[in-house]
Amino acid sequence: MPLERRAFAALSYLVENSDRLISKDELVEKIWDGRIVTDAAISTVIKTVRKALGDDGSNQKYIRTVHGRGFRFVGKVEYRTLKAATVEAVSSPVENVADETGQNHAAERPSIAVLPFKLIGSSDGYGAIADAVPSELISTLSRLRWLKVIARGTTFRFREIELDLETIRNSIGAAYLLSGDVELFGSSLAITVELSDTRTEHVVLSERLSGKIDDVHQIRDDVVRLVTSALELHIPQNEAALARLRTPESLDAWSCFHLGLQHMYRFNSADNVAAGTYFRRAVELDPHFARAYAARSFTSFQAAFLRYGSDRTANIEDARRFAEKSVELDPMDPFGNFNYGRAHWLRGDPAAGQAWLERSMSLSPSFAQGFYAHGWADVMGGQGAPALANLNTAVSLSPLDPFLYAMQSATGLAYLHIEDLEKAAYWADQGARKPGAHYLIAAIAASIHDMAGNDDAAAYWSNQAFARRPDASIDKFFAAFPFVSEPVRTSFRKSLTKLAFPEK
Repeated sequence: MPLERRAFAALSYLVENSDRLISKDELVEKIWDGRIVTDAAISTVIKTVRKALGDDGSNQKYIRTVHGRGFRFVGKVEYRTLKAATVEAVSSPVENVADETGQNHAAERPSIAVLPFKLIGSSDGYGAIADAVPSELISTLSRLRWLKVIARGTTFRFREIELDLETIRNSIGAAYLLSGDVELFGSSLAITVELSDTRTEHVVLSERLSGKIDDVHQIRDDVVRLVTSALELHIPQNEAALARLRTPESLDAWSCFHLGLQHMYRFNSADNVAAGTYFRRAVELDPHFARAYAARSFTSFQAAFLRYGSDRTANIEDARRFAEKSVELDPMDPFGNFNYGRAHWLRGDPAAGQAWLERSMSLSPSFAQGFYAHGWADVMGGQGAPALANLNTAVSLSPLDPFLYAMQSATGLAYLHIEDLEKAAYWADQGARKPGAHYLIAAIAASIHDMAGNDDAAAYWSNQAFARRPDASIDKFFAAFPFVSEPVRTSFRKSLTKLAFPEK
């Protein structure tokens, strides 16, 4: 039945998050991109959704209003694979689909144009940085593989031309525009970078770094690293927001992929199933979609690691074969190499996976998850100091990463290996408090606090671990974390036993 786009997006978001209450502020952020919206406008959208469902404000059979707090979808929700007939209806590789602006375009990966930066102030011999930074960004971003980067020879033609976003999109076909200013005043240098969506004309990301002109090379490196890692988060989020405004029948492979990412990083069983369904659709729509196969490996790894299903052996094998398919299709994709490296952990051969993790870091020096995975493998191998170096790099590259909880928890483990219990407890605690932290992360925090003599904190995190997973056990803990160091294994076993974790 017909449904206005905004109402469809609100319904989709409420259903996807039916396990919790959605505040008005969150709804505005996700559906209206954070713009100022009146309560009347929100009420109108909710009323439209209710009408489509045959619901109303009195019965509230599907959408319940919690006065002063927000809304929640209370109908029954089941995750199911899209029927084959529906997939076939949208599987044409040359099919055009409508985006939020109503324009038709062939399904393809996101594209970006990086313009030469604008120089403000006196150059004093440093004016070349206005070209150097965007040139290096073009080179670095091209390694991401999932992002189509317009060549420098094309974008730098617009050096002296003031163009609006619509002209940029129409002239070179870029969905995103990265522009910036270089300010030089005396001994001070500041670089501002702005990422805009040329389709909606919204600012997606804005960053500013400043310092002394003598530190020009460090600032330049920091800008490139910060922007590259930030784009890994912000563009997929923006693409998913646009995809939520489209009907399921119009979704292309990339839209399915980005919607899947929104579920993949929530680290719970239901969202992992939903993510897997979206990624499966993506590879059905495009059998050569390497990154979607890598994402399928990711969800299979998560299912095996956190023991979501009853067939852990099948999940382990899926994690391997999907990652292997991804690397076969695109051996230069860091994400594919990352997942192939991690798949070896589940097979009991972490050493074989290290080479693939190192390769992911070489392919993209700004790939934070590669440094994280290498640091985690270092911890499992008993190498505390190298782990700290890799984990610190991962956090500096991506301070808002979905894996931040794991990065910080692994940092706690690294400090444990070098026998600094105070810092180990601090970082284990930080990791356990971050979004996405699962029961194993809580178990790490409980054990390390126990080792450090923090009985209250140990009891708190032990209770949290059992609240998140009642069947938590010592066997499950060591199956997930195969520590090589025997003293570390002994310390964890002693603490987990004291905290009433059963053996099996």
